[in-house]
Amino acid sequence: MNLAAHPVVASLTPVFLLIAIGWLAGRLHWIRDAAVKDLSNLVFLVLIPALLFRTMSAVRFEELDLRPVLAYFPAALLLLAISIGWRGFNRASVVMGLAGVFSNMVMIGITLVELAYGKQGLVTLLTLVSVHALILLTTGSVVLELAVAREARAGGGRTPHLMQSAASAVKGALIHPIPLPILCGLLFAQTGWTLPTVIDKPLLLLGNAFGPLSLVLVGVTLARTPLRGHLQDALWITVSKNLLLPVMVGLSAWALGITGLPLTVIVVAGALPIGANVFLFAQRYDVARELTTASMGMTTLVSLFTLSLFMLAMSWIN
Repeated sequence: MNLAAHPVVASLTPVFLLIAIGWLAGRLHWIRDAAVKDLSNLVFLVLIPALLFRTMSAVRFEELDLRPVLAYFPAALLLLAISIGWRGFNRASVVMGLAGVFSNMVMIGITLVELAYGKQGLVTLLTLVSVHALILLTTGSVVLELAVAREARAGGGRTPHLMQSAASAVKGALIHPIPLPILCGLLFAQTGWTLPTVIDKPLLLLGNAFGPLSLVLVGVTLARTPLRGHLQDALWITVSKNLLLPVMVGLSAWALGITGLPLTVIVVAGALPIGANVFLFAQRYDVARELTTASMGMTTLVSLFTLSLFMLAMSWIN
C-alpha cells in the first residue's frame, strides 16, 4: 500500500505543510505582530463568514443530524467538570479545564475535515461549530464568574453580578462571526432559493482563501509560542485535549448509536488542538496566560501525531 496515497495522509499533509510554512515565516519575522492581528481580523471577519454562510446556504433542516451535538458536548462538559474538580475550583483551574476541552474547529478543523471527508463531513463539523462557542464559552464564562465571586467573597471584596455576566456571554457567543453566518445560511436554505452567481462566486473565492491563510497564521502564532517553564502543566492539558476528549466523545457517540462518517468527524473534532478563544479567557481574567499559550503550542505540535492516530483508527473502524 502506498502510504502517501492514503486519504488520511493525503489530507493531513497539506494542513501541516501550511502550518510549517507559517512557522518558518514567523521564525524569520517575515510577518510582523501587527500584521498577524490584521490578518486574523481578515480571516475571522471576512473569510470565515463567507465560507460558513455559503456552505450552510444549501443545507435543509431535515438534512441535519443533531446526534453528534448530543454526543460531543455532554462528554466535553463532563471532562471540564472533572478537570476543575481535580485541580480545585479557581480561575486558573477553569481556564486550564477549558484548554483541555476547547477544540480549534475553525482555523484547523474546517480545512482538515473538508480535505479528508468532503462537504458531507463539513456539514457535520459545522453543526458542532454552530453551538461550540455558545455552549463551551458560555459555560466557561459562568463558571469563571462564579470563581471570581468566590475569590471576591474570600477576600472580602465586591461580588460581581453573575446573571449580567452570563447574559453578556450568551449574547457574545450568538452575535459572533462564526455561529451567526451558520444560522443565517441555514435560514436562507429553508427559503428554497439559491444564491445568484454574482454573489455565490465571490463567496466561493473568499471561502477558498480561508483555509491556506488560517493555517499559515496558526504556524506564525506557533513560532511565537514559548514552551519553556510550563512543560509539565501543558503536558497534562495536552493529554486531556488530544487524547481524553476524543476518546470520551467517541464512547459517548457509540453509546448513542452513531456510526460512520458522523462518528469519525466528531472524534477528529475532539482530537484537534486548543482553539484561540481560551487565550482570550486567560487574558480577560488575568490568569494562566503563559501556560495557555504554551499549551496551545504543545497541543498543536502533538496533534501531528495524535490526529494522525485517530484518523487512521477511524478509517479502520469505519
